[in-house]
Amino acid sequence: MARPEVLDRIQEAETEADEIIAEAESDADERLAEARARADEIRAEAEEEAAAEAEERLEAAREELEQRREEILATGREDREALESAARDRTDDAVDYAVERFEDAVRAHVTEE
Repeated sequence: MARPEVLDRIQEAETEADEIIAEAESDADERLAEARARADEIRAEAEEEAAAEAEERLEAAREELEQRREEILATGREDREALESAARDRTDDAVDYAVERFEDAVRAHVTEE
C-alpha cells in the first residue's frame, strides 16, 4: 500500500472514530436525559403516593378523634343524667331540711320576744 493510501485510510478511520464518539456521546446524553426524566416521574409519583397516604392517615385520625369525642360526650350525658337524678331524689330532703331550719328560726325568734 502506498503512503497516501495509508494516510487516507488513517484519516477515514479517525473520521469514523470521531463519528462513533459523537454518536456515543449523543446516545449517552439522550439516555441521561431519559434517566433524569424517569427519575422526575418516579419522584413525582412517590410524592403523590406520600401525600395520598398522609391524607388517608389524617382522615383515619380525624375519624378516630370523632369517635372518641362521641364516646366522651355520651359518658358526659350519662354522668349528667345520673347527677340530675340524684339531685331530684334529694330535692324532697333538701326542702324538708330548709323548712325545718326556717321553722327553727321562727321558733327561736318567737321565744326571744
